[in-house]
Amino acid sequence: MRGLVIALTLLAGSVSAQTVEQRLNDYPTAARADYVFACMATNGQGRDVLDKCSCSIDTIASILPYDNYVEAETVLSLRLTGGERMSIFRSAAFANNMVADLRRAQAEAEIVCF
Repeated sequence: MRGLVIALTLLAGSVSAQTVEQRLNDYPTAARADYVFACMATNGQGRDVLDKCSCSIDTIASILPYDNYVEAETVLSLRLTGGERMSIFRSAAFANNMVADLRRAQAEAEIVCF
């Protein structure tokens, strides 16, 4: 019985460590690369800009979970779409809060990285 308790304790420790690791690196590589490419298209193509843009997405990832990032990017994309049905994404509090969280993370990244 004692061996089972020890095994479960070790398993719980590895699960929580894995969860922490996943939380800190939950942005897929493709999402990070897309961000860096867009950032470099906006700010220039030099090596220094690559470093700054990489730092920027890493900072955003440390502040905002990936699911929240995707939701906010989706809201921003839907705001560009015309039509009455899309007005909810321009005026609803939940949408504004999602975008505000992303903007705060981007502002922090701007201060830290650029």
